[in-house]
Amino acid sequence: MFSLNIKGRLVEFQRPAVMAIINATPDSFYSASRAADADDVASRAERALAEGADIIDLGAYSSRPGAAEVSTDEEMRRLVEAVRAVRRVSPDVPLSVDTFRASVAEAALAEGADIVNDISGGMLDPEMDSLIARNNTPYIIMHMRGTPSTMVSLTDYSDEGSVTAAVMRFFARRVSELASKGADQIILDPGFGFAKTAEQNWELMAELPLIRESFPRPLLVGISRKSMFYKPLGLTPEAVLPATCYGNTLALQGGADILRVHDVGAARQIVDLFSLFPDRSNQVLLTDF
Repeated sequence: MFSLNIKGRLVEFQRPAVMAIINATPDSFYSASRAADADDVASRAERALAEGADIIDLGAYSSRPGAAEVSTDEEMRRLVEAVRAVRRVSPDVPLSVDTFRASVAEAALAEGADIVNDISGGMLDPEMDSLIARNNTPYIIMHMRGTPSTMVSLTDYSDEGSVTAAVMRFFARRVSELASKGADQIILDPGFGFAKTAEQNWELMAELPLIRESFPRPLLVGISRKSMFYKPLGLTPEAVLPATCYGNTLALQGGADILRVHDVGAARQIVDLFSLFPDRSNQVLLTDF
């Protein structure tokens, strides 16, 4: 489906990839994703790989609304320790680091990370583009307005026509800017839950095929246990694995190349079945019982 040049090594993904979330933070929105220390990161990575993860994504700064500010030094310390822990488990698994700070990303890349996952798409650190271009690093750009602390108040897209139109304009501009600097390994993330209401998230989900058709780039969808599921249902993140599985299925039908998830085993089953029956996976059959 897609391939990445990781430090001179071509990694090919023949089916949608499962990206496992591991958070080296004390305050991520889904408490079960929080790793207490480096040993915990290593054990979680080992379990994720056993369950079928294709990529591991490490975070050290919670981006949930209201999360505490984390200094650059503290984020770097957490992330470097987490990278080292994963590399003790596997020297080869593609390893992504979730940071919007270029200095943190650079330190993580030096320790063995392969991919930078930037929730700001390069908007919060002007040094990020040059770092990505200089290293030819696979780079995930996500759409978000504002910052994690302000994004909940920035959900009015009437000036851009729709949330999907805003996302696509952002992708078009950023892909062009990055390409002009020599960065061409770009992965697109529409940013479900970031400066978007529940209704806008579902609108974006319905229009994923339009994004997929418009941009010849790998498409990442990260919706695991998010508020687009638990708020409408009146539940908590801990209770919405079935709803997340439904959403991940819709994402695959919409053209997602990467699913970023907390629950690797469940996502692996969805991807495997989807890949076995691609011609049937987007059909709904109504049968009388």
